[in-house]
Amino acid sequence: MTMTERTGLLIGAQGVERLQSSFVVIAGVGAVGGYVLEGLVRAGVGHIRVVDHDVFDETNLNRQLLATRDTVGQSKVRTAVERARSINPDIDIEAMDVMVSADTVEDILSGGPDALADAIDTVEHKVALLRAAMAHGIPCFSSMGAALHLETQMIRVAPLKRTKVCPLAATVRSKLRDTDTGSITCVYSEEPPLLRPGTRDAHGKSVLGSLPTVPAVFGMTLANEVIKHLLQD
Repeated sequence: MTMTERTGLLIGAQGVERLQSSFVVIAGVGAVGGYVLEGLVRAGVGHIRVVDHDVFDETNLNRQLLATRDTVGQSKVRTAVERARSINPDIDIEAMDVMVSADTVEDILSGGPDALADAIDTVEHKVALLRAAMAHGIPCFSSMGAALHLETQMIRVAPLKRTKVCPLAATVRSKLRDTDTGSITCVYSEEPPLLRPGTRDAHGKSVLGSLPTVPAVFGMTLANEVIKHLLQD
C-alpha cells in the first residue's frame, strides 16, 4: 500500500495527481501552520514552501506539533522540512528562513504558487502578505486568531468580509478595505475571546493563552480548505 492509496480511494487518481502537481506556500509553521503542513504533506501536495524566521522554545511545547524537547532552539522551517521528508521523502519542499514583511513578500510568493496558507499573527505582516498575494491573483487561505478560545465547535470558515466576532479578522478586514478581499478564505472563531491577563516576550510581543486543541483544528481546517481548492476543476 502506497502513501496516497487511501487518499486516492476518496479523490481518485486524477485528484492525487492534481495534489502532487500543486505548489503551496505556508507562511508560519507554528501552532496553526504546523498542522497545515502536516495535512498538506499527508494529502500528497507535491511542492511546498515553508516560511518562518523563528526558533522553537519551551513555551511552544503545549500547542505546536513540530515543537518537541529535541527541537527546542532549532529553526522552525528546518524542522518543518525534516518532518515533511520523514513522511514523504519525494516531496519538493523549500525552507525560507525569513520574516514575512513588505520587503520579503515578493520573494515569498515567487514562482506562481497555486495557493497561500497564511498562519502568521502579526497584523502588519499579515496584511502585507495578503495584499501581495491578491495582487498576484493567488488564492488566500488565512487563519485568524486561534488563541484565547476553548470551543472547537465555534470555529468557522468564511470569506474575510463575512467573518464575525473575531477581532483579528475585523482588523485585517479594515486594513484591506481598499481592496477586493473575495479571494481570502478565513478560518476563525465566533467564540468571543476569553480575555485573561497576558504577558510579553523578550521582543515585547503579547503572549496569549492557548490550548493545544484549538490551533490544531484551525490548522487542519485551513489545510482542508486548501486541499479542496486544489482539487477543483
